[in-house]
Amino acid sequence: MEQLEGKVAVVTGAASGIGAALVERLAAEGMQVVATDIEGPRADAAEPRTAQRGSHADFLRTDVSKYDDVEALAEYAFATYGGVDVLCNNAGVFAGGLMWTRPPSDYEWVMGVNLWGILHAIRAFVPRMLERGEPGHIVNTVSMAGMLSIPYSGPYVVSKFAALAATESLAHDLASIGAPIKVSAVVPSLVATGIGKSGRNRPDGFAAVQSDDASFIEQALTDSTTTQGMPPAEVAGIIVDAIRTETYLVPTKPSYATQLQGRFDALLARQLPPMPTID
Repeated sequence: MEQLEGKVAVVTGAASGIGAALVERLAAEGMQVVATDIEGPRADAAEPRTAQRGSHADFLRTDVSKYDDVEALAEYAFATYGGVDVLCNNAGVFAGGLMWTRPPSDYEWVMGVNLWGILHAIRAFVPRMLERGEPGHIVNTVSMAGMLSIPYSGPYVVSKFAALAATESLAHDLASIGAPIKVSAVVPSLVATGIGKSGRNRPDGFAAVQSDDASFIEQALTDSTTTQGMPPAEVAGIIVDAIRTETYLVPTKPSYATQLQGRFDALLARQLPPMPTID
């Protein structure tokens, strides 16, 4: 999809980080953007299923882990603008620690956002996009942790491996029916976002169990994204290029090729893959 001007995009997880940068970049490309998030400050100014109209973006409050919220988002976008050309499933949260110390609530919360957020969007948006019959593009923000596993991050890694599988399955399904909708899996490494402090958005129903191992990895992630993280605007630019070139796998670092080769070499040798170099 080379031409973006005049088209419509939906971005989840849009209040900060990569999502906020995507909203700014897509609006700069001349797109009308429907931006949504569970947090503010922009999302807090709007109630669920309502919007504040801006010159290039509408902001809604949506919990992507809830299908009814995502269905309402799709209904709003299609009813207001007549269709959606680009869907960016970007919302994501992090919970970590040693796998045997993590409570079920960690897995339920992280899977609800990182995996079910994508699955809900597929159900809510894809049928409408197919019925419209126009070219489109779906971008799922996965993670390097969806391809290369890391320690102290079990809930997050499990959710991101599943998110990558969902993205690949979606791409195959759309291709098998000849749909004019392309798919990209974005796999960022360290980006200067607040994902290490995801607990700020954790619902009351998913009680956190703090422990030394969880505190360690959350602080390490916060420190590394702050000091080494790529600016979100750079990632947004990479994503826009991928939409235009219809690129499926969208890494943010050239080191991925070597690291993926190392993973698959180890698997072919029936060995545990090496831990990745996070950069």
